[in-house]
Amino acid sequence: MIETEFLRRNSVSMEDLVENPILRDFPYSFETERLIIRGPLPEDAAPLHAAVVESQEELKPWMPWAMEVPTEAWYRVRVREGQLKFLAREDLWLMLVHKATGAIIGGSGLHRIDWNVPKFEIGYWVRTSYAGQGYVTEAVKGITDFAFDTLGARRVEIRCDVKNERSAAVARRAGYPLEATFHCDARDHFGHLRDTYIFAKVRREE
Repeated sequence: MIETEFLRRNSVSMEDLVENPILRDFPYSFETERLIIRGPLPEDAAPLHAAVVESQEELKPWMPWAMEVPTEAWYRVRVREGQLKFLAREDLWLMLVHKATGAIIGGSGLHRIDWNVPKFEIGYWVRTSYAGQGYVTEAVKGITDFAFDTLGARRVEIRCDVKNERSAAVARRAGYPLEATFHCDARDHFGHLRDTYIFAKVRREE
C-alpha cells in the first residue's frame, strides 16, 4: 500500500497520486530468495547487452526486440531512458540480478500502468544459461507481491502468445488464473495472427 506517513508528511492526497504518479514513493529495488530485483542503472548497459546476445535465439520467437540485438551503445541510452521512466512512474523496467554472482540473468517489469486502478502487466525473459532453474517464477512471485503490497495494485496481468508454453507455465506456477483467451488478437512480429492468453490476479476493495 502507499505509505500513510508519506501522504501525511508531504500533504499529498490520493487524488494527487493518481494525477501525478511521480509523487508516489516506493523502493527502487527489492529482493527475493536468490534475486535482487531493481530498476535499471547506467552500468547495466554492457552486461544487459551480453545477456541478450547470449539469449537471442531463444527470445526471437516471442520478443520483437530480440530479432536484431542493438549495440552496447544503444543500451547505454536505453538503460538511462528506463531509469528516467521508472523515476517518473511511467514504466517500471526491472533487472533480475543474481545475488550470489551479481550477474544480470533476465529482465522483467511492470508495464502498461494505469495508476487510477492501479493495474499493471508483468513481462519477463530469462538469460539462456539460467533457464530452467525457477528464477523467472521466483521473480514473478516477488514482483506480484511488490505490485499488490507496495504499489497498491488491484489488478496484475500476464499476457502471452498461446504458443509460448514456457511463458504460460510461469504464469501458472506463479498462481495466476487464466482469465481469458483472445483469439486472433494481434499479429506477431512475423506477420502471423496470434491468440493471446490473459492471466490475471486481482485484489478487490474491501
